[in-house]
Amino acid sequence: MIVVFPVAAGFFIFFLPHRGNKVTRGYTKYICVLELLLMTYAFCYHFELDDPLIQLAEDYKWIDFFGFYWRLGIDGLSLGPILLTGFITTLATLAAWPVTRNSRLFYFLMLAMYSGQIGSFASRDLLLFFIMWELELIPVYLLLSAWGGKKRLYSATKFILYTAGGSVFLLIGVLGIGLYGSNEPTLNLEILANRSYPVALEILFYIGFLIAFAVKSPIIPLHTWLPDTHGEAHYSTCMLLAGILLKMGAYGLVRINMELLPHAHSLFSPWLIIVGTMQIIYAALTSPGQRNLKKRIAYSSVSHMGFIIIGIGSITDTGLSGAILQIISHGFISAALFFLAGTSYDRIRHGYLEEMGGLAIPIPKIFTLFSILSMASLALPGMSGFVAELIVFFGIITSQKYFLIAKILITFVMAIGMILTPIYSLSMLRQMFYGYKLFNGVNSYFFDSGPRELFVLISILLPVLGIGIYPDFVLSLSVDKVEAILSNFFIENFHE
Repeated sequence: MIVVFPVAAGFFIFFLPHRGNKVTRGYTKYICVLELLLMTYAFCYHFELDDPLIQLAEDYKWIDFFGFYWRLGIDGLSLGPILLTGFITTLATLAAWPVTRNSRLFYFLMLAMYSGQIGSFASRDLLLFFIMWELELIPVYLLLSAWGGKKRLYSATKFILYTAGGSVFLLIGVLGIGLYGSNEPTLNLEILANRSYPVALEILFYIGFLIAFAVKSPIIPLHTWLPDTHGEAHYSTCMLLAGILLKMGAYGLVRINMELLPHAHSLFSPWLIIVGTMQIIYAALTSPGQRNLKKRIAYSSVSHMGFIIIGIGSITDTGLSGAILQIISHGFISAALFFLAGTSYDRIRHGYLEEMGGLAIPIPKIFTLFSILSMASLALPGMSGFVAELIVFFGIITSQKYFLIAKILITFVMAIGMILTPIYSLSMLRQMFYGYKLFNGVNSYFFDSGPRELFVLISILLPVLGIGIYPDFVLSLSVDKVEAILSNFFIENFHE
């Protein structure tokens, strides 16, 4: 129900009467809220938190010819991202109210993305995971190319080339793993998790999956589609991209690379950590050079994804828990920042930072919320970003796998990255809101943030503060699952 409902309901949008886009907007909003309530109900009443196994499982034969199943199920690892998807998508449909051109198609694509995202977080079958993963690409491509900025076709083409290129590797990996070994091919994740492969083959599989997830997450050097896409997309699309799409890559790294290929993961994890630290520094240094406001926020996104990669590479309970917490926390913060960038663009019609200045006086509410959420992004204590990054630090420091010198070096570089973050965040605030460049002429009078925008921002701000003050709420969801994943690594080390 939860996976199919948004897309199925989306098809009815085309039969709604053409009275402006009020009807369509209202309908989409109700679908999203209904879906969120459905999820919350299912997880509150039918989900046992202390059980690390798959729950709410479904298993139907779909295509008999080659044993393809519709397998869904949820555990502590996918619970957080699924709730995040519901929350951010509901707010993104609220954020998309200014869209008037072809609004029926626009909202339908958003609902189609909704289904694809939940489906990929909940699949227990590798081929189903791949299909849901692909279901995501076409809506994003269309949302970009039809409702984007001036260079929208360029960025949409770049997006589809990168992500479809990554998907080829994903498909090869899925088929390779499914067909390997037994005469009966299987794509069931539970069976595959207990299977072992020759080392060379496992490394090949690992590299294939890593490329696919590196494009999505984005891991440097495969990240260049992201700033272009964010720079051109409508801000409601940006919320979905930054809040959920990037998290699918990180989720895939944990779900497939760590769970199914533990040997290869322990070989590759030092490289993951090196790339993660490089990414934090590189993106934090590139961000201040971006003149476009959305591109600057996009590079900060790339920088924060580095912490997730390091957490996944640390192979410790603490590091992996920190990475999962950072997935949730960054989903909230980046979605809010893109929404703010979009609403301020709606007011002033300027996207470049040098054209802005002195905005704090005409739009004080937006200024206040922008400042608070930028603080959350630069990991201010008491906000969710701080807790997540701190736990990743602990994960690296307590890791048994690395030498002390290496750990000190990595922590030192990560700390530099955390110092660079305030530099680009605060300079962005300074360029936008301070100074005297007040606008003259026609649009010298702006409306400050209306009730709809305040509602979206405060809905995101509350969980950011909540997780920052009481992170156990999120950590307790995935604790048992994290231990179950990591037990693979320790058992194997003893066998060797």
